[in-house]
Amino acid sequence: MEIALFEPDIPQNTGTIVRLGACLGVPVHIIGPAGFAANERAFRRAGLDYIDHARLVDHVSFSAFEEWRKTENRRLVLLTTKAETLHTEFAYSSRDILLCGRESSGVPDSVHTAVDGRVRVPIRPQLRSLNVAVALAMVLGEALRQSGSFPDA
Repeated sequence: MEIALFEPDIPQNTGTIVRLGACLGVPVHIIGPAGFAANERAFRRAGLDYIDHARLVDHVSFSAFEEWRKTENRRLVLLTTKAETLHTEFAYSSRDILLCGRESSGVPDSVHTAVDGRVRVPIRPQLRSLNVAVALAMVLGEALRQSGSFPDA
C-alpha cells in the first residue's frame, strides 16, 4: 500500500500525511509541482520529527509518476467526492496506491481518466468535503484492514 499526493498545496496537510505514512509504514509519493517546497530537506527544515521514519518519493510530474507506476504494475485509487463507490465498498489490494488531489482543486479530468478506481468517504450531503488528511486516514485504515497490511504492534 502506498500514498500519492497530486500537487499538494497545503504544507500542514502534507506534513500530517507524511507522519501518517511514517507511523503506518506506508511510502508517500509527492507528485509535483507542489505549492510549496515538498521534499525531505524542506520537511526536515520545518522540524517534521517523523521524517527519519518516512519514505518519501518525489515525482516531477504526473506523467513521471505514471511512468513509474506502470513499470511497477500498481493500481491507482483516487479519493474524490465525485466517486459513486464508498471507500468501505471497494476491494483494496496491498499493491494499491491511494491518490489524493490538491486541496484547492482536486485533480484534472486527465487524472480522473488515468485512475483504476475512485472512492469517496460518505459525509452529510449539505457539507462539501473532509480535510484531505482526515479522508486519507479513513480510507487508508480500511485499505490496510482489508489487505492485512497494518504494521505489527
